[in-house]
Amino acid sequence: MDKQQMAEKATEALRPLETANLMTTIQTLTLQQIFSHPAVLITILGLFFFGVVKKSKTVLLTLFALIGLIVIMRYAMPAPGEELTMKSIFPFVGAGIVIGGVIIYFSLVKD
Repeated sequence: MDKQQMAEKATEALRPLETANLMTTIQTLTLQQIFSHPAVLITILGLFFFGVVKKSKTVLLTLFALIGLIVIMRYAMPAPGEELTMKSIFPFVGAGIVIGGVIIYFSLVKD
């Protein structure tokens, strides 16, 4: 197998990971589909278990932020081909402020 064929196979294998494809996939998935995927569940459970056992506030806050971002992207981002309007920006900003506020409170204020 020469270099050109290897490059073509690598390109085809990585095509689903392009930003446009990832955004389309994320926007069309439901939360039930995301959280019922075995890889997602194992990752979340592993991080949660590690955070609880080590009593790591950083790990638990990161897990909270990632789950919050998944929810924000699912509900606040417009569908492909639609414009970003003020109506779709308000939930994004509101949820971002809530997530940021929780992280700041638990990492800086509560200490």
